[in-house]
Amino acid sequence: MTALLEVRSVAVRFGGVMALSGVDLDVQKDSITGLIGPNGAGKTTLFNVICGIRQPTTGVVLLDNEEINGVPTQKRSAMGIGRTFQRLELFTTLSVFDNVLVAAELARVSNPHAVAREQIELLGLTDRADTIAGELPTGSARLLEVARALAGRPRLLLLDEPASGLDDVETQQLGVLLQQLKSLGIAVMLVEHDMSLIMKVCDQIHVLDLGNVIASGTPEQIQHNPSVIDAYLGAVR
Repeated sequence: MTALLEVRSVAVRFGGVMALSGVDLDVQKDSITGLIGPNGAGKTTLFNVICGIRQPTTGVVLLDNEEINGVPTQKRSAMGIGRTFQRLELFTTLSVFDNVLVAAELARVSNPHAVAREQIELLGLTDRADTIAGELPTGSARLLEVARALAGRPRLLLLDEPASGLDDVETQQLGVLLQQLKSLGIAVMLVEHDMSLIMKVCDQIHVLDLGNVIASGTPEQIQHNPSVIDAYLGAVR
């Protein structure tokens, strides 16, 4: 498999605190990659570095072998990086359809209305297309964020705790969706605390603890890694 995203020796310092310390990892094309670890491990900080919201103190990020350090967030989006957030970031006064339409228009895709309808249908939100986003239950709002991110036609989709607030049925549907995205050639990088989802859908998992990658491997390898069990999995079982 070929790496779409490469993170090399990335460190982020906040004053005297190292949020990330020499992180090295890859995200392969046509794959689902999990990023797990305790709260405060640096997962969202790493997402922010990949998206360009925060520049690394040291290290380099490459997309398709092209260094993107210093590339603005908007340009990274145009290059094919999509993102959802741990904290919901919707246009709460707009309808579900208009939230996705705005994203499609900003991405300058052809026929944005058709793209918006396509993504809403893909996420199972067609019946809520006219609902004001601020009135959605949390689970549907999470799915709307994914639909909005997909409207930009990303090659790499970063999902920050997308199963948060979903019930069991919605989580199962999310797992099916992630596999669909993979089959469509979209690489997914997933921060998530739902270990059953992570272990079911991911091809590769990276484990962060205190800003360091302490393990990388397949779900089976991660489940049996003593360091991971001590740092994280033991606490979430």
